[in-house]
Amino acid sequence: MNNFPLYFDYAATTPVDERVIQMMVECLGASGNFGNPASGSHRYGQQARLAVEQARAQVAGLVGADARQIIWTSGATESNNLALKGLARGRQGGHIITSQIEHKAVLDTVSHLEREGFAVTRLAPDAQGLISAQALAGALRPDTFLVSLMLVNNELGTVNDVATLGALVRRNGALLHVDAAQGAGKLRIDLGQWPVDLMSFSAHKVYGPKGIGALYVGDRARPQLQAQIHGGGHEGGLRSGTLATHQIVGMGAAFALAGELQDEEVQRIDQLHRLLLEQLGDIPGLVLNGSASQRIGHTLSLTFNAESPDLASLAGNLAFSSTSACNSASSQPSHVLLALGLSAQAARQTIRLSLGRYTRAQDVEQAAGAIKAALQSRPFWTVAGD
Repeated sequence: MNNFPLYFDYAATTPVDERVIQMMVECLGASGNFGNPASGSHRYGQQARLAVEQARAQVAGLVGADARQIIWTSGATESNNLALKGLARGRQGGHIITSQIEHKAVLDTVSHLEREGFAVTRLAPDAQGLISAQALAGALRPDTFLVSLMLVNNELGTVNDVATLGALVRRNGALLHVDAAQGAGKLRIDLGQWPVDLMSFSAHKVYGPKGIGALYVGDRARPQLQAQIHGGGHEGGLRSGTLATHQIVGMGAAFALAGELQDEEVQRIDQLHRLLLEQLGDIPGLVLNGSASQRIGHTLSLTFNAESPDLASLAGNLAFSSTSACNSASSQPSHVLLALGLSAQAARQTIRLSLGRYTRAQDVEQAAGAIKAALQSRPFWTVAGD
């Protein structure tokens, strides 16, 4: 790994923590906890079921939920699909509100429902990359049954005021779904107090394995939610399929570890965030996109408005994103940055840097040096209107 670039793409995925890996390995071999959790007639299945339920309690514990409200999925994309499609199924039309800067797992699902006849409003962010209570209040209608707004934006790192937004939704009689894939372990989440009805999580953003996630289903949403995967009636009938014990145990262990480390980790990453901005502060025209205060320290979206770094050269030394991972297969500029008001050219001259558990101060200093070196290898330019 010594020849690999510095890793500054934690928002795309995190490495699995070694402590989590050990817990997962114990669920794989013939001498481990390999049983089918649905096989309750013998000890192998019973032990696997205990491990699954412990993990469910660990996930619930991090976010202030009851363990019975946690449904296992394959990741946040499936959780988003189950929440949105699961509430829409069986309805004869209705109105859905989301925002222009959601993850594609929400935007594409909402567009699918729109083609099926549901009315959709996509709220524009304010200049700070946030969804305002005023914008939401103006969009709510008598037939609004669902609002889907993310907790932390995956490109900007900005944090929506979910408690305030949820109170508006609840007064209107609708349900609120929140994509919290980028928020778990980075912010205090209290689903016992927040007016949130469904919330999506993913293990691989929290130093757990890929391929496993969860959906919180609150009491108001449960009677209305319809399964999207059938066959066996697992997870209270909401998501059938043999439970992957090793993946689930990995997610539980990762969430438990995140809870133990959160205060120290957030403080340390906030310090690294400030250090990175200080190191880059002498670059002419450099702009941090989104609110400078209502954000997590882990994610920075930086636009180079005067000098353009040689991104190909930079990629040899620094692992970063030019957009979110969900857009990386497309040559189109980031929909988030366009919604924020950037031109297509400015969006293409933007990089996302994201810090995490294994980022150190020397990594930040080296990353800043690599960015400045990449700037020096390109001529001065000015962003034109687009």
